[in-house]
Order: sequence, then structure tokens, then C-alpha cells
Amino acid sequence: MATEKELSDFLKSVEKRAFKRSLYHVRNEESALDIVQESMMRLAEHYGDKPANELPMLFQRILSNCTLDWFRRQKTHNALFSHMSDFEGGGEDSDFDLLEAWSGPDGGEQAQSAEDTVRRGQTLRDIEFEIQELPPRQREAFLMRYWEEMDVAETAAAMGCSEGSVKTHCFRAIQTLSKALKAKGINL
Repeated sequence: MATEKELSDFLKSVEKRAFKRSLYHVRNEESALDIVQESMMRLAEHYGDKPANELPMLFQRILSNCTLDWFRRQKTHNALFSHMSDFEGGGEDSDFDLLEAWSGPDGGEQAQSAEDTVRRGQTLRDIEFEIQELPPRQREAFLMRYWEEMDVAETAAAMGCSEGSVKTHCFRAIQTLSKALKAKGINL
């Protein structure tokens, strides 16, 4: 049984990664925050009495389900309503700034040249863009395996698919990202 403190500490430890994962999926900060909040509430309400070691898997599955629910609601909403913003020209004006969101390595050197800072920021934006362009299942598998550092079995359980499917999605995501980033001159 997880104590209230263990549950609270767990939620604090995953909030930023969960937000980033949701943001990659829905591409809207407010919606990503709503999804993460709803996921945390569901975990606390329905599974707060589970052992602490089960919380990560439960939370990942709840987060995936909340994201899918959001897409279903959007599909229904968009079929019924039109927004004035749908008729405006799309632009590159985004409130989200990756450089502000990325805090850098803990205890690392903070002094760097402006050129290095700009280059690093552009590289991160390129990587983020290419991750967003992945097909949804590949993106989900890639983020769970490499962002959330889940193993293949945990990822398969959270995604509701076989371990072989997870491996295939991850392999294809890595191949796609590698080709796209090399085409931009980024070698990691």
C-alpha cells in the first residue's frame, strides 16, 4: 500500500515528463496540462491504495488512456463546432519555448557562448519537431522507452500491445528520426 507521501512524491517525480509526453501528442500546452492533471487525479482516486512499485505502470496506462480520451473528445467536438481560429492563417507563433522548458544538466556548466546556446536550442527544436512528426504509435513507444526509460515489457503493458510490436515501433521511430536528423546535418 502506497502511503500518501509516496503517492505525492511519485506524482511530483513524473509531472514534467508526463507533461512533455502529453505535449508531444496533443501539441497544446493547456490540453497537455489537463491530461496530466486528469491522469494524476484518476491515479490518486482509483489506485492510491496500490503498492508504490505498481504506480509507474498504472500511471503510464492512465496517461495513455486520458490522451486517447482527449483525442476522441476533440474528434467529436470538431465534428460539431467550428472555431474562428480554424479560419486564421497558421503561423509559427507558439507560446512554448523549448529552451525555457529545458533546464539543462544538473550541476553542469552554465557558462557557454551565445553561439553554442543558439546551436543547442536549434538542435533541440529540430529533434522535437521530428519526434512530433512520428506516427502516433511509434511516438508513444519511443517516448515511453527512451524518455520514460521503461523497459519493453512495461511499455507493452502500458500500450496494450505485444513486446514485439513495441520493438518494431521503436526501431521504426529510431530509423525515421535518424534519417530525418542526418538530413538536417545533426549527428548524435
